[in-house]
Amino acid sequence: MLHTMRWFGPHDPVSLFAIRQAGCTGVVTALHQLPVGAVWSVEDIKARQQLIEADNQEYSPLHWAVVESLPVHEDIKKGLPTRATYIANYKESLRNLAACGIRTVCYNFMPVLDWSRTNLNYVMPDGSRALRFVWQDFALFDLFILRRPGAEADYESEVIAAARHQYNQMSAEQIAELTNTVLLGLPGSEEAFELASFQSLLDQYASIDSQALRQNLYYFIEEVGPVATEVGVNLCIHPDDPPYSLLGLPRVVSTEADLVELMKAYDAPANGITFCTGSLGVRTDNDLAGIVRRLGERIHFIHLRATKREENPRNFHEADHLTGDVDMYAVVRELVLEEQRREQTGQSISNVPMRPDHGHQMLDDLNKKTYPGYSAIGRLRGLAELRGLELGVRRSLAAHTTPAELIIAPNS
Repeated sequence: MLHTMRWFGPHDPVSLFAIRQAGCTGVVTALHQLPVGAVWSVEDIKARQQLIEADNQEYSPLHWAVVESLPVHEDIKKGLPTRATYIANYKESLRNLAACGIRTVCYNFMPVLDWSRTNLNYVMPDGSRALRFVWQDFALFDLFILRRPGAEADYESEVIAAARHQYNQMSAEQIAELTNTVLLGLPGSEEAFELASFQSLLDQYASIDSQALRQNLYYFIEEVGPVATEVGVNLCIHPDDPPYSLLGLPRVVSTEADLVELMKAYDAPANGITFCTGSLGVRTDNDLAGIVRRLGERIHFIHLRATKREENPRNFHEADHLTGDVDMYAVVRELVLEEQRREQTGQSISNVPMRPDHGHQMLDDLNKKTYPGYSAIGRLRGLAELRGLELGVRRSLAAHTTPAELIIAPNS
């Protein structure tokens, strides 16, 4: 695998120098300064590349390996007439990225919120801090802070009663903290949505159910997929996080069946997957190693992290990379086998970009301002563990696998 880390640009507390010292050769980044829907110009793309490569003559080289993300405008997700303009802009950005040699583009199709957590500082047994999602806390926000019309229908009666009791015991500071956490918005951002205007964003999806959102996604990939194929870019959709409906919003990239249907919508290698074990692993019905076996040829980008479901399985926290509910050994073994199949069949891109997704805030980073999930030391620990696991898997396979065994159909 090509080892990478996410970098949010010049204002990221984690420097490119730190990413280089972690052992990465690839950088995952985006033009976060541009508004969603704008064309990414060749000039802006090259400026970011030059920033990443500035010290390559003196130190081990870095390059911009993956765009995460080229965001999809909400008008496209809602299927509005204005989507034509934003889809045209998206196509132009893909052409410009290809002209600059960038071939992997991650995106997602989650309405309004990119991801959701209820605690950004969950204390682990070793004293490090992790991200956590608690169903009752989310219900409390939805029912008693946001007060979304009709929200009661989405929660069990005992959850509603417990959330009401909890809300009545909370201080103003605790309410504000939960509100800001749920409304945080984009990863790597410190800017949250405004509570006063948030309901209006949800209202715009009132007539869009899962089937309508799914059709809007298929329309999008049918439009941009041929351009990606033409210019040699691999698109890879990120699964929903968490992988189920929240706030009455539909989510349509949560299961293996969702991914299979999306791959059929534009049946070409350019229409691919960001394989995120953390997002998909929250659901018990997602067989992660099996997904790699069956859909491996469409995996263009890998996020490796482990989540741990709690007593209430709707609650989860982000565990150490090699623990939790993800069988990381089985997953990495299948990913290595997929890469070896690509090598044996002469594919041009055999080493799939991988980044250690999220990481615990730990050691010196506990005293620093960091983006939630993206502190340096926690991700360094995760990458070190994953690199060791990958090496062990490769050594084991080399001792027990013949080349002929690798050339098998990915979905066999």
